Amino acid sequence: MCRCVTDQIKTYNFGCSHGQIKVRMTSQRIVINVSGLRFETHTDTLNRFPNTLLGCPFRRSRYYDSLRNEYFFDRNRPSFDAILYFYQSGGRLRRPVNVPIDVFTEEIKFYDLGEEIFERYREDEGFTKEDIHILPKNKFQRKIWLLFEYPESSTAARCIAIVSLLVILISIIIFCVETLPHFRHYELQFFEDSNELPIISAVDTPQVTGTLFILESICVVWYTFELIVRFAACPQKLAFFRQVMNLIDVVSIIPYAISIGALLAEANKGQNQAMSLAILRVIRLVRVFRIFKLSRHSKGLQVLGRTLKASFRELCLLCFFLFVCVVLFSAAVYFAEADASEEQFPSIIDAFWWAVVTMTTVGYGDMRPVTMWGKIVGSMCAIAGVLTIALPVPVIVSNFNYFYHRESESEELTTYVHVSDDQKGFSYLGDKISGKFNEETLEGVNQEITKKRATILRQSFSQPIGRERISSILSNALRNLEVGIDEESSCIHSLDELASYCVEARNSQANTNQTSVSYRHHHQAFQEVMQKHDMQTQRFKDLYPQQNTASNNKRISLLTHSIGFPEEPCLDKT
Repeated sequence: MCRCVTDQIKTYNFGCSHGQIKVRMTSQRIVINVSGLRFETHTDTLNRFPNTLLGCPFRRSRYYDSLRNEYFFDRNRPSFDAILYFYQSGGRLRRPVNVPIDVFTEEIKFYDLGEEIFERYREDEGFTKEDIHILPKNKFQRKIWLLFEYPESSTAARCIAIVSLLVILISIIIFCVETLPHFRHYELQFFEDSNELPIISAVDTPQVTGTLFILESICVVWYTFELIVRFAACPQKLAFFRQVMNLIDVVSIIPYAISIGALLAEANKGQNQAMSLAILRVIRLVRVFRIFKLSRHSKGLQVLGRTLKASFRELCLLCFFLFVCVVLFSAAVYFAEADASEEQFPSIIDAFWWAVVTMTTVGYGDMRPVTMWGKIVGSMCAIAGVLTIALPVPVIVSNFNYFYHRESESEELTTYVHVSDDQKGFSYLGDKISGKFNEETLEGVNQEITKKRATILRQSFSQPIGRERISSILSNALRNLEVGIDEESSCIHSLDELASYCVEARNSQANTNQTSVSYRHHHQAFQEVMQKHDMQTQRFKDLYPQQNTASNNKRISLLTHSIGFPEEPCLDKT
C-alpha cells in the first residue's frame, strides 16, 4: 500500500472460503503524483469530502499505482495546488492566477468537487446564474413548447426552426425587393393646397395582388400560426408578452394587418388620404424589425444582445464621454473658424456633425477646418475620439468572450428534463435540472440505471478491457441516465462503485502478479464502499419509509450475479 504514518487503527474482518484475515486500516499519509509532481497529504484530509473523487477511497483507488505506492493523475499540475488546498482548508476554492478559467473548470469537474462548490466558484469568478425555464405540466403542451421554443431539444424542433428561419429570410428579401422600380406601383393623387389650387402627385402605393404580396401573406400566416401555437403552449401566459422576442413577433404581424385594412377601406380624397398614406409608409417601415426575429435562431445574435446588455454601463459611459467631447470641440472649432473666409461652421450646433464624424474617425470631408487653429482643434478632436472609444472596448470584448464561451459550453451540456409533478420543488444546476422526485419516479430511474450497469459489466467480461476504460464507460452511463436525480438517489453512486469494484477485483484475481498488499488495498476500499452504501441506503429508507426495504439489496444482488462474481469477494491469505 501507500507509505503511511499510523494515526489510528481500525480492524475489519473479511470472510472468505479460505478462512478469515484481519486487515489493519490506518489513517495514512498518501502520495499523489500529478503529471510528475508529487504531493503528500493525510487520508483524513481527503475524507472530509467523501463524495469527491479524492475523498472516496474506492474512486481514487482506480488511479493507484501499486508498483510506486502512489496515486497517479495525468492532469494539470498548477491546478492541483488549489484542489489540494480545497481539502486542507475545509472547502475554500480559489483559482490560481496562472491557470485559465476553462482549464480550472475542467479540473473541478474531473475531481468531482460537487455542484455546490462549482456554483460557488462560478460566482467568485463573476459568472451569473443560469436562467430558469419552466416547462408546461401537460405532456402535449410540453412537446409543442419544446418544438417551437427550443430548437436543440429534438430533430423535429430543428426542422421547425429551419422553416421559421427560411420564412424570416424570405420576408426580409421581399421587403427589400419590393422597393425596386420594377416592382413599385405609382398612382396619381390629386390634392388641393391652402389656396384650393389642384396638385397632382405620383404616390407609391402597395398592391394587394402580385407574387410579392402572395409571398408576404404566406410569411405573415406562418408568423401568426407560430405566435398562436407558442402562446397556447406557454406555461406562463402573463410573462409571455413581457419577453422582447415575443413583442417583436407581434410587431412583425401588425403592419401587415394595418396595411390591408388601410388599402381595403374607402378613404376620403384630399389631405386626409395624403396623411393616411404617410402613416402607412411609417407602418410599412416597421416591417424591417422582422430582422430581429433572426436572433431567436442565431446564437451569435443572442450572444451579441447579452453582451450589449451586460455592457450597458460601459456604453452609457462611452456616450457620456462622446457627448462632452462633441460639445467641447464643436464650440472650439466654431470660434477657431470664426474669421475663416469659407464659412464651414455657421453655428455650434452645425459643428456637432463634424465633431461626431471626426471622433469616430469616419471623416466624410463635407465639413472641415481651414485655419491653423481650426486644424489644431480638429487634430485634438480626432485623438480624443480614439482614446475615448478605446477605453471601454476591453470590457465589452471581455463580456463578449464570456457569453460566447458560456453559450458554447451550454450547447454541449444542455439537457431537457421534465421534473415530476409530485415534486416539492425544483431548481436548475447549470444547464441540468435537479429535483426531488416521488418514490415511483425514483424507483423507475434506479431500475434503468441497474439494467445499464449490468449490460456494461457483462460486455466487459466477454471482451476484457482496461480498468480505466470501464470506469469511463460507467461514468458516462451515470451522467446520461441520472440527469435530474437529486440527493435522494445518491445510493446509486455506491452501486456504481460496487459494480466497478467487482470488475477490478475480478481482474486482480486473474492477474497472478498481484501481491497480497494490492489485494488488501482493494478490499479495504471495498469495505469502505459497503459502509458508505449502508449509510446511504438507511438515508434512503428514512426519506421514503413506504419504499420496499429489499429493493436496494435486490439491485446489489442483480449487479453482482450478472457478472458472475460473489456478493462478498474473498481475500486470499497469501
